Order: sequence, then structure tokens, then C-alpha cells
Amino acid sequence: MSEPKKLYIKTYGCQMNVYDSERMAEALGGQGYVETLTPEDADMILLNTCHIREKAAEKVYSELGRYKGLKEAKPDLKIGVAGCVAQAEGQEIMRRQPMVDLVVGPQSYHRLPELEARTRKGEKALDTDFPEEDKFEVLKNRPKAKRGPTAFLTVQEGCDKFCAFCVVPYTRGAEVSRPADRILTEARGLVDRGVREITLLGQNVNAYHGAGDGGDWSLARLIWALNDIDGLKRIRFTTSHPNDMTDDLIDAHATCPKLMPYLHLPVQSGSDRILKRMNRQHTAQSYLAIIDKMRAARPDLLLSGDFIVGFPEETEEDFQATLDIIRACNYGYAYSFKYSTRPGTPAAERDQLPEDVKDDRLQRLQALIFDQQKAAQDAMVGKTVGVLFEKPGRFPGQMVGKSDHLHAVHVQADGLEPGDLRQVRIIASGRNSLKGALVE
Repeated sequence: MSEPKKLYIKTYGCQMNVYDSERMAEALGGQGYVETLTPEDADMILLNTCHIREKAAEKVYSELGRYKGLKEAKPDLKIGVAGCVAQAEGQEIMRRQPMVDLVVGPQSYHRLPELEARTRKGEKALDTDFPEEDKFEVLKNRPKAKRGPTAFLTVQEGCDKFCAFCVVPYTRGAEVSRPADRILTEARGLVDRGVREITLLGQNVNAYHGAGDGGDWSLARLIWALNDIDGLKRIRFTTSHPNDMTDDLIDAHATCPKLMPYLHLPVQSGSDRILKRMNRQHTAQSYLAIIDKMRAARPDLLLSGDFIVGFPEETEEDFQATLDIIRACNYGYAYSFKYSTRPGTPAAERDQLPEDVKDDRLQRLQALIFDQQKAAQDAMVGKTVGVLFEKPGRFPGQMVGKSDHLHAVHVQADGLEPGDLRQVRIIASGRNSLKGALVE
């Protein structure tokens, strides 16, 4: 029996790319590949790329350069680039790095087996189409391995919002929602394989409108259907847009037992002038009204957000408005970035702020966010929360998991296993995690 071929996947960026990488590994598993943790052992190296961060394409080219020696030492090694940089750069990747054998966009990765077969014949393989066939449906019968207690599940892809700073509409395409029955089937399969918590993914996940019984389903209706799956203990979703935060979804946070008290809802700026220039299609006040509704529905909600500082034309007054909305919302988590240009987006053509101004504003914003995060975490001390344990900790007898609010929690106790969901009393707050004790 021949030795299995080895696949090394490096994943960049968002949770959706993590999900996509898992599907790519399953697709190539049918071609005899098993995953390896080191590129030196691989028969194929696949970079699943993200175009959101600064200089994303250049970082991919730099990473590819590191594999030049491997390719020279092992001429049969195949190197591929997948994901959003692949979609944006296409043939240019092969022109700049001739050692690349395969380039595939995020909507075409179900075609990986046939693309890989072409590379074995000595051909270059490129596919950055937006095909009509459903990639999830094509991959549904691939062999599935046992899973850990948590999993991502993509329910919606693409974006119709066209924010001035964002490349997603160009790399992921228009908003598309998967049919409800296919999502539920995949979710049941994940639970059968050991999953206890599912995070629903989408570029605009709360814009979900998949076909289902009686017409298109909202995200709230999908969540309620998932709530009925025996063995599934927790449901989360990300990332949401304020304009799609509907009343039925807010109500689900108040009444759905398995939907966790956590919401990631990016606002990006607190200045209405900058929000308009970003084409965000909401105002600071409309965002705050949503947060008020959410906290009325779920008083223990932990809120997470995204912020861009130094957007073109942002003044100090605009930046102060962003600090004001952070103070008003009181975030438990947040992700903040200096604005950086994305070729092809409207904001890239505008006059840019000096880097030292961006740096100064980012530091001030992150200092405020850090204080809020620490206060939210410290406030958990003395409370009892549910914790889904995921893996052993650094010390003997220690297990680590996530609380209902997504805080990392570590407990010293005998007999805990990954997948156990237990009540834990929080006894201490560290820099990035909480310490707890089991409630007997």
C-alpha cells in the first residue's frame, strides 16, 4: 500500500478561512492526502490567504519565497495559493512566483481535486471563477474526521454593502445564503462527530436569508432550528452588520436557550461624517439604539466590535466621536486597526493621513479598549458561568475552555474531558484568562 501524500495548509485571517481550510483538507483527503504540521514534510503546500489586513498580497509573496528551497530540493512538491488574495491577484501570483502550481479562489475550492490532478500532469492550474454549482453541496460526501467540541459552520458568504475600505465584495462576491436544510444537515453531522458548540459564519451573517420551509429563513429562524438539535449545546454567530440586526434576532438573544450572550457588531467609527464616507449606511445613533435593544433583551450581553482609526479625512473631532461611542457601549472585546489602503476600493484613492497620526490615535483607542476589556473580565470574579472545555492546559490536571461570554477559563480538576460543559465559579482574573473552580 502506498504512503499517503502529505498536505500542509497555512491559514490566514478570519474564521471563515479556518472553515474553508478544513473543507479543502477534506476535498484533498479524497486524493490520498493527510495533513502534516510542517511544510518540510509536505507533498503539497497550500496557503489559504486573506486580503483584509495591510499589505496582504506582499506577505503572501514573502511567505512563498520561504518555500523556494523546499521546491528546489523536492521538485515534485506542489505549491498552491487559495483564498481572497488568490481571487484578487489571480494569474499575477504565478507570474511573480513561477514555482506556484495552483491558484484557486474561495468560491472554487471544491474543484481542488481536479486542479491538483492537473498539477500532477505538470500543468499550471488556475480557477478564480464564481461557479454556479454549490461548493458545499459538492463537498458534502467527503470523508469526515472526528471533531473537537467546537466548530465553525459557514451559512452565508459575500457582501453587498460595498464599504469604501473593504475588498470583500470583490473577492468573495455578492451575498449568497445556503439553504437551511443543508446547514441543518451539516450541523447534525458535526454534532455526531463530537461538536458541542457551533459558530455560524458569514461576511454579513445576520443578512442570512437561506431558502427553507415556507420561504426564505432569517438567521433567527435558523438559530431556533439549530436549537432543536439534540447534543448541540451552544450557538454563536459572526460577523454581523448593524443594518441587518433585526428584531427577531434580538428577541432570539432573550429567549433562545442555546444562543450565547455574546455579540460581535462592528461599528468602525463613532463619527457620522466618517461613517458616511465609509459607506457604512448606519449612524452612531442608530448603532447605539441597537445596543440598547440588545442589552434590554439580554442584560448580561458581552459586546465586541471593530474599529478603524485614521480613515481618510478623519479629524481629531471625528476620532473623539469614536472614543465617545466606545465609552457609551462599554466593550468586552474589540479589534482595532489603522486604516490601510486596499487597491480597487474607493477609499484607496483619497488623501491619506500621516502614519504618526494613525499610530497616536490607535494607541489612545486601544488603551481605552484595554481598560474596558479588563473591567469586563474582572467583573466575572465571583460569578458562576457555563464553561465548555476544549483542551488540556499547560499544567498537569488543568483544562481550558470558553465561558458563555467567550472568556478563556482554566480549571484545575480531575476527570474533565474535552467536550464537557460544566458550571464554574470564577475565582480570579488574569491578563488574558479567568481562573475557575468547578461547582459540584
